[in-house]
Amino acid sequence: MLVLKCSMKLQMLEKMLMQNFPESRKVYGALLNINRGNPFRMEVVVDSWPDFKVVITRRQMEMDDLDHYTNAYAVFYKDLQAYQELLANTDTINWEQIFQIQGLQDGLYEVSNTVATSKQVDVKLSSFQMFILPDPDMLPDVRTQYVQSLAYLDVSHASLLNETWSRGGNEQCQRYIANLICCFPSICVLDDNGHPVSWSLTDQFATLIHTYTLSEHRRKGYNRLVATMLAKKLQSQGFPVQGNILEENIPAITLFKSMNCQFLPCRFLRLIHTPFRFLASPDL
Repeated sequence: MLVLKCSMKLQMLEKMLMQNFPESRKVYGALLNINRGNPFRMEVVVDSWPDFKVVITRRQMEMDDLDHYTNAYAVFYKDLQAYQELLANTDTINWEQIFQIQGLQDGLYEVSNTVATSKQVDVKLSSFQMFILPDPDMLPDVRTQYVQSLAYLDVSHASLLNETWSRGGNEQCQRYIANLICCFPSICVLDDNGHPVSWSLTDQFATLIHTYTLSEHRRKGYNRLVATMLAKKLQSQGFPVQGNILEENIPAITLFKSMNCQFLPCRFLRLIHTPFRFLASPDL
């Protein structure tokens, strides 16, 4: 296992990963953030260099053992056996925590489940459709009377976002969202009292997440507005426009298709790993 710290090697890795789209996109998004200031304090692990078979991005420092939002790994591999060996290495993954692994490749769940079983860890799989916007210049026009109400999200909004996110509702998520707001591009529509009614933000993998409008403010085009404006912001900063949607979320799929987004043939997988010792906890 090697931790890549050399900036030249990390820049080289960016170009290498581009040759392995779409399966490498999650790792690529994390690497872009690392190479552009690393606000989320992440690092890159490989099995070897330069002829790597596995790349894993991870947080540099230990976090709350219950915070699988922050304790998140993105993986890309060229050899499944090499990935399994690196995954089992406790120097690579902290198996004492609740954590998640993200990726877009066949075999990801099966290998994780095999290793997790040997370490007395439960694995929960979620599958998503992943989309990209190849050309943000093709975004539909969103001229609207609400443009003057656009703003960036503020950490004071983290509580509202935590309450409304299907993955949220806990203190770890609220802390994570506040960190994302501080580190990465976001956008929202404010009402007359300065409160967010619609928003979208990006995560440590350069992915659009939690595009949402409060129920009483829907059917005004807000979701399209915030998604489009954030996409243009990402484009201006040299980031890809990409996101994940649960397969049953038909309204979101319809929205992003109407924005000329391209849905990838490979599924995005999120695997939440929970050590058995935490499963009996009433707080989980």
